[in-house]
Amino acid sequence: MAKFRLAASAALLSLSFHSAQALADEGMWTFDAFPTARMQKDYGWAPDAKWLARVQAAAVRLTGGCSASFVSSEGLILTNHHCVVECAQDNSTDQRDLLKDGFVPTRREDELKCPGQQAEVVTAISDVTARVKAAIGNSTGEALVKARDAEVARIEKDGCKDGKTTRCEVVTLFGGGQYKLYTYRKYSDVRLAWAPQFQAAFFGGDPDNFNYPRYALDAAFLRAYENGKPVPTPAHLSWNSRGPKVGEATFVVGNPGATQRLFTTDQIAFQREVGLPLTTTILSELRGRLIAAMDKSPQQKREGADELFGIENSLKVYIGRQKALNDPAFLKMLGDAEADLKAKTKGKPGIGDPWTDTAKAVQSYRDIYVPWRFIVPHSALMDQAMKLVQGAAEREKPNAERLPEFRDSSLELTAKTLLDDAPVYPWMEQLELAWSLSKAREYLGADDADTRLLLGKESPEALAERLVGGTTLADPAVRKALWEGGRKAIEASSDPMIVYARKIDARERELKKLVDERYAGPLAEAGARLADARFMAYGNSVYPDATFTLRISYGKVEGWKERGQDVAPVTTIGGAFDRATGAEPFDLASAFAANEAKIDKSLPFDFVTTNDIIGGNSGSPVIDRDGSVIGAAFDGNIHSIGGNYGYQGEVNRTVVVSTAAIQHALDVIYPAPALVKELARK
Repeated sequence: MAKFRLAASAALLSLSFHSAQALADEGMWTFDAFPTARMQKDYGWAPDAKWLARVQAAAVRLTGGCSASFVSSEGLILTNHHCVVECAQDNSTDQRDLLKDGFVPTRREDELKCPGQQAEVVTAISDVTARVKAAIGNSTGEALVKARDAEVARIEKDGCKDGKTTRCEVVTLFGGGQYKLYTYRKYSDVRLAWAPQFQAAFFGGDPDNFNYPRYALDAAFLRAYENGKPVPTPAHLSWNSRGPKVGEATFVVGNPGATQRLFTTDQIAFQREVGLPLTTTILSELRGRLIAAMDKSPQQKREGADELFGIENSLKVYIGRQKALNDPAFLKMLGDAEADLKAKTKGKPGIGDPWTDTAKAVQSYRDIYVPWRFIVPHSALMDQAMKLVQGAAEREKPNAERLPEFRDSSLELTAKTLLDDAPVYPWMEQLELAWSLSKAREYLGADDADTRLLLGKESPEALAERLVGGTTLADPAVRKALWEGGRKAIEASSDPMIVYARKIDARERELKKLVDERYAGPLAEAGARLADARFMAYGNSVYPDATFTLRISYGKVEGWKERGQDVAPVTTIGGAFDRATGAEPFDLASAFAANEAKIDKSLPFDFVTTNDIIGGNSGSPVIDRDGSVIGAAFDGNIHSIGGNYGYQGEVNRTVVVSTAAIQHALDVIYPAPALVKELARK
């Protein structure tokens, strides 16, 4: 389970990296560049344009970082349970714990709003590369970033005249080699419609995370509303509650978050030597602090559960990446792939030496990475304060000159995430703020100018206590007044969190300017030439790195060999009962235990496929050849963590909860007869 993942046994990975064409079932393909001929060759069949268009129209992106799909004509959305945990927790109290007890409303009127959540469906994809590159011209460094971002802002504003129902986003692909305009139909009112108990969805807990066999009911339903009514969604996937067939073709349609398969060896070295070690070290400490705090009371244990889940999942990802990048054979493979690309394009006009330019940019980034990373302390209230302070200044500027999240194309979503009413837990705010401030002091040094700016003469703990104890930003009415009051209200505010955000805003902007000048700008320029080199060497057989935009991958239901033993591709519900020990995290959810006599233990529960996915694909529908949904992707096996850098079809697997198990849960474990009827309607 996770807001998604990556992989471990780097020595086993055999990948195309940024050299040869994609092999086997590898590839997170954009819908406007699906490799029809390749799949036809591999499988003897491939979807046509009509099939792709129908599936695209049903695919949903959730702004919380997950994927989903419409599965009824009445706005019903299938996704993972771990994608709705935050919503369930935001709607929980000490008297009504939706994670412990699950959520099965008897009426639609009882469906619960998810603060900050938005559902988006791609309606068009258009190539705007020529326009963006023309605006960039011969500019470099910060000037390149400004020229590019200004043109992107203009394209997004031109593309979406109706900001209430549509959103436009220009996506950078191939490191600056392509720019595509994605147009979305958006739904800003998203509500929780059904969710099992957390223990049913996360059976096996962290030990089972990124592992298989699995016995997890990691599924939930949301519903999109508009004007207080469920949204009509005639373009939806058909619900198919059959079990998977070994060897059958499967498609995963969703929004993989980010990969680094096109990174140069210098970029990889930065991750291995700087980024990943720092991240795993400080997250490990945060995990320990959070567990200790949660042990103080049942209330804090409930309130911290979702945060702990996210931290533990992230740690597993980053540790797995670091392990992959410390494998000498793996690193040699990456180096050989880069050498192959260099050899194929050596001396070609227009390419130059983008590898050296990238190396220089990465070296410059090493010098500013630590202050850039720590200049804004971590906490939900701190994030709100920075949005309010920066938003007041940015909204006074012309659209083309604003920071991305304050452009007209993003402003409504920024305001929604800022102003929606969600609970704030002061103890957790204070803990995370003190932790991030202490890490800033540790990595910058006590005498560093940025440390003095962040702390003054206070300790991290005292400053966190003062800021959290004195702020009123937890009240959405206060945030609304400051947002609508603009610069005048921000400058007049004596709220300690706003005062603090005003103090660090100028330095954060100064560091962004340095990052743009020394790193982002040069990287974008070099990235465009690296993309040209790949196209020159390998034609259209390459796909872009993941960018949390809509992709489709194809594969099949298939197990793999682990230590010489066959891993069966499908588990059954009965396996959960066999696996249960009665002790966390292998204790059965109470509804499973209570309904054991009614449960068909022979039904498929979870299964694996060869589909190529990554974090962000959580909740993606798994679709069969007929275009109906037979499951929802919720994890990868341990080998998939290295999928951040490459794909190996022999061992890389996507883990899926089957619609057969979800249907059975709707029928007898967490009965929802109205949803059952709705799903049965075509």
